[in-house]
Amino acid sequence: MTSPTSRTVTVRPASGAADSRTDLAIALQESGPQSGPQSGRTALVLHGGGGPGTVANIAAHLAQTHRTLLPTHPGWNGTERPEWLANVATLAELYLDLLRAEGLRDVLLVGSSLGGWAAAEMAARDTEGLVGALVVVDTVGIVVAGLPMTDFFALDARGVAEHSFHDPERFYVDPASLSDAERAGRVANMAALRALAGDPYMHDPDLPGQLASIKVPSQVLWGESDRIATPEYGRVFAGLIPGSRFQVIERAGHLPQLEQPAVTFAAIDAFLAETESGS
Repeated sequence: MTSPTSRTVTVRPASGAADSRTDLAIALQESGPQSGPQSGRTALVLHGGGGPGTVANIAAHLAQTHRTLLPTHPGWNGTERPEWLANVATLAELYLDLLRAEGLRDVLLVGSSLGGWAAAEMAARDTEGLVGALVVVDTVGIVVAGLPMTDFFALDARGVAEHSFHDPERFYVDPASLSDAERAGRVANMAALRALAGDPYMHDPDLPGQLASIKVPSQVLWGESDRIATPEYGRVFAGLIPGSRFQVIERAGHLPQLEQPAVTFAAIDAFLAETESGS
C-alpha cells in the first residue's frame, strides 16, 4: 500500500454541452496499490456533510486491498462549488464523469450519509459498467412515510452529537473550543450541504423509483442508534434495492465507521469477500 497522495482532477461534465456546466477541478486523495497483479479494484469513497475526515478511515482500510480515491465534494473544505452543482443528482453525475475521466470501470462505491445518497444515485444512473458494487452507510435520499428524518439544520452542536452518535459525549465538540478558521470551515460546509440537500430536504423524489434499477451487489449498513435517520428508515431504503444486504451495527449512530470501525470494516470485508470472489 502506498501513502496517500493528493491531486486535483479536472472533470468535464458529459452533460455540459447543453447547459452552463463548465470544467470543474475536484480535489481527491489517492492511496492503495497502484499497479500490478495486487492492485485490485478501484474504490471511490464518498463523504457526508461532515467532510472527508468522516470517511478517511474507510478509505485507509480499503487501501490495503484496493486503489482508493477519496474526493472532497465541491463546496467542502474551501473548494469551489459552481452554481450549477445544486443537488445530489448532479453530484452523482459529476462523479460518474470522474470515473470516465479516470478510465475506470467496475468501481466499488462506498458512501456515508450524503455520500451514500450520491453513491446510490450513481449506481442507479450507470449504464456503462462504471460501477461494480455499492456500499452505503446510514444514507439519506428518500422519504419514508411515518419515519421522518431529523431536521439536521435545526440542531445545534450538542443536538448534532446527540442525534448522530450512540455515545455523544465521546464525540461532542464545543464550538467555543474551535479556532475561528475551524468554525468558519464548519459554517461553509453546512452551507454547501444546504445547497445540495436542503430543498427538498435530504431527498430526491425520483430516487425511490431509480433504486430499483440498481443491478450491482449492494450492502446497506446502519447504526442502531442513528437518530438522524433510524434503522427502520434504513431497512426501507435497502428494500428498494434489489437483492441488497442490510446489516445493523450495534452501539453506533449515524457514523458507525467512527464509533465501531472494526465491526463496520468487518461487515464491508465480508460483503466484498462474497461479491468479489469471482473477480
